[in-house]
Amino acid sequence: MKKQTISVVVIGALLCAVLPARAAAPGTALTPEQQAVHVLNRVAFGPKPGDIERVTQMGVQRYIEAQLHPEALAYPAALTERLAALETVNRSAGDVVGQYAELQKQVRDEDEGAKQKRRLAVTTIAMQAAEARLVRAIDSPRQLEEVMVDFWYNHFNVFAGKGIDRALVPSYERDAIRPYVLGSFRDLLGATAKHPAMLYYLDNYLSTSADYTPGKLRGALGALVPNAPKAKARGLNENFARELMELHTLGVDTGYVQKDVTELARMLTGWTYDQRALVRNNQTFRFDAQRHDQGVKHWLGRDVPQQGQQEGEMALDVLAMHPATAHHLSYKLAQYFVQDNPPPALVDRMARTYLDSKGDIRAVLGTLFASAEFMAPAALGAKFKTPYQFVVSAARASAAPVLNVAPLLGTMTGLGMPLYGCQTPDGYKNTQDAWLNPDALTRRITFATALAAGRLQLATRPVAIATPRQINAAMDAAMTVPSAAATVSAPAMPALDALQLQATLGGAISPRTLSTVAASAEPLRAAMLLGSPDFMQH
Repeated sequence: MKKQTISVVVIGALLCAVLPARAAAPGTALTPEQQAVHVLNRVAFGPKPGDIERVTQMGVQRYIEAQLHPEALAYPAALTERLAALETVNRSAGDVVGQYAELQKQVRDEDEGAKQKRRLAVTTIAMQAAEARLVRAIDSPRQLEEVMVDFWYNHFNVFAGKGIDRALVPSYERDAIRPYVLGSFRDLLGATAKHPAMLYYLDNYLSTSADYTPGKLRGALGALVPNAPKAKARGLNENFARELMELHTLGVDTGYVQKDVTELARMLTGWTYDQRALVRNNQTFRFDAQRHDQGVKHWLGRDVPQQGQQEGEMALDVLAMHPATAHHLSYKLAQYFVQDNPPPALVDRMARTYLDSKGDIRAVLGTLFASAEFMAPAALGAKFKTPYQFVVSAARASAAPVLNVAPLLGTMTGLGMPLYGCQTPDGYKNTQDAWLNPDALTRRITFATALAAGRLQLATRPVAIATPRQINAAMDAAMTVPSAAATVSAPAMPALDALQLQATLGGAISPRTLSTVAASAEPLRAAMLLGSPDFMQH
């Protein structure tokens, strides 16, 4: 059979029955192996070789408990060394912004060399941030931590393609998301609200009282927003306040009105940052009393006296412990980990745990993972993987060395989920309706075919980028899904062993799919496993 027809054959064989149910029969308990597979697909990004046997032997409860306390799980030395070598990712926000601002200043002088240097800097920042995220997701033993980084970054989404956020996203994930993913939600809420990436993305750094003098704003942030119209430099901006209530905490239709959004925006005036202080001292947040609306506010049924920065802090306290927030977050977590339409009783129990524990994320997850609903037969294979989950789980199952993340990034982009690339503050959806369509299935199977055949350039460390042409080539590689034609090129690494892959995936693959795979030509089998509806479910 010609290699270029592999994708077509796989598609024809596997899409004849899209997404067959893989749930265990109602009323039957999951076997120990089914439990291990289920937990690895939800608490982790799927199994690596030997994981199912290891989790089955130690028991799923011990595995979950270890994942809930990741500080006891040491990184492999190779992963630690690789992360340490990512220079941009390890620099302070101020250092990276300083470099970016200087290059931006040179670009304003229409210097072509400066434009090239700026493109190089932006590309390096983006590629190293993506590499740090992906290699952790693939190789870290702290899998739940990585799953929660995915969840919370999406919840507090910041688009990496907006202005200065090109330089700030690595710090945002490292400093405002990652340390808090299993801790206090109030701490997480405060860290994201005060990070310059969020202040810039949702425009709160521009928000001022109505009587603020624009010249003061331009003096503080003129280097950040060169030639910005003065009309943008004064007045109330409600973007952050609206998303803080609607997306980050209370959710929609929970009793607040537009007046509450406006009043919260007034309370948050002056929450900003000064680029000079950021660059000089890595001061990522500044409360500017001159920009703050000093009037009395009336918010969520209470009068808020003049308290400066404390008005915003009080608002975060109230929002973090509001019953609507407890329910909204519990629903989103249950939807992510259990089913697209999570059982209401489970959401209610999680919300009670949230309130009783004062917003302890680890405690809420403990309630979720200990629930009958999480381990119910109906939950097995009930979720459809997002492009991120699909690509990471395929890389883990394949055990392929990933020295070059560009093909993985390109696949996610082609599937509509570029890493750090969601432009809207609501983040990416994690439900089947958002990602299941014929074109996406075809692209997923094309990726599975190329990975299984060893024709992705994962094991080839990319050449250092030094010229605009190399920059463009690197970005093109990162944004291009491997085509069917690419499968005829020389293998970049050995093809995957189908029997080993089947053993790695264990009970995640149904008998029906295994029968179809066994009846197919040997060169197709690994691709069929990774491109199967069973693997796309979790």
